[in-house]
Amino acid sequence: MSKIKNGSTAIACASGGFKAIFVHGVLSAFEEANFRPDAYGAASASVVVAALANVSQASQVGINYWLKGLEIYTHTKSMSQVFLAGIDYFNTHGGKELFQSQKTQFYVAVNAVTNDEIAEQTQSKQARRLGKKLLIAAAKNEPSRIKRHLRLDLFSTTAKDNLALNRDNFSEVAYASTRMLHNYDIPAWINNQPYIDACYTCVCPGIEMVEQGYQTVIAIATEAGNFYRDLFQSQVMPTQYQQVPISIIQPDINPKDMGVDVFQATLEGIAAVYQHGLDKGREFLT
Repeated sequence: MSKIKNGSTAIACASGGFKAIFVHGVLSAFEEANFRPDAYGAASASVVVAALANVSQASQVGINYWLKGLEIYTHTKSMSQVFLAGIDYFNTHGGKELFQSQKTQFYVAVNAVTNDEIAEQTQSKQARRLGKKLLIAAAKNEPSRIKRHLRLDLFSTTAKDNLALNRDNFSEVAYASTRMLHNYDIPAWINNQPYIDACYTCVCPGIEMVEQGYQTVIAIATEAGNFYRDLFQSQVMPTQYQQVPISIIQPDINPKDMGVDVFQATLEGIAAVYQHGLDKGREFLT
């Protein structure tokens, strides 16, 4: 994968299910101010939001994207259906434009499952049980042996190899990046290989953007307090990595306290968290 050579800026967006509404608000504020980075990096629920920002549609779409997602979840109780619908929406309204210009690069973090036995569990009816075990381990801040069998892949519009992100595989990559085992009923595959949610090893690809060569990184979190790099809370996001500054934007109040959590949201909460993201984005720019 080629690396960026100049002193350019990347925005890295965090996962968080419905809490990614905050990320959407921040990106909308940037869009309104005509502030565009050289690249967007995204993980899980922030992938479609960052893709909308990449094609300058984040503020135009606004909370309607999330209101539709909440409606789908209310009727289906399936986060798979929520994000598959979101991906379809993006493909219809901006999918072609994302790959027409290489001016703003796009990166998606997602975990490949490298162990055949674990892969069989993640792609079968055993996935929900395995996912719950991982959540328990994460709640106890305990590392899981499963992490040893995951490989973080960074698909991108800059890549020329098997990690190239293009119109043909965008839907697969975007869905795979969101697929948490305990609450997604449809398995995720990229080029017939098993993949699962980025957040098990990468909540937000801030460090990964530095490693790609970007010299300024803005990382947008979806939680107040400690900004952990992975689901198991093994490390916090640094404010500097390899002498590159990482500016962190995060909520002052946890979205859950405003009515939005990973897999649930209220109408009022969606509006409040989006507005809070707008406010924090504007605050950052000033």
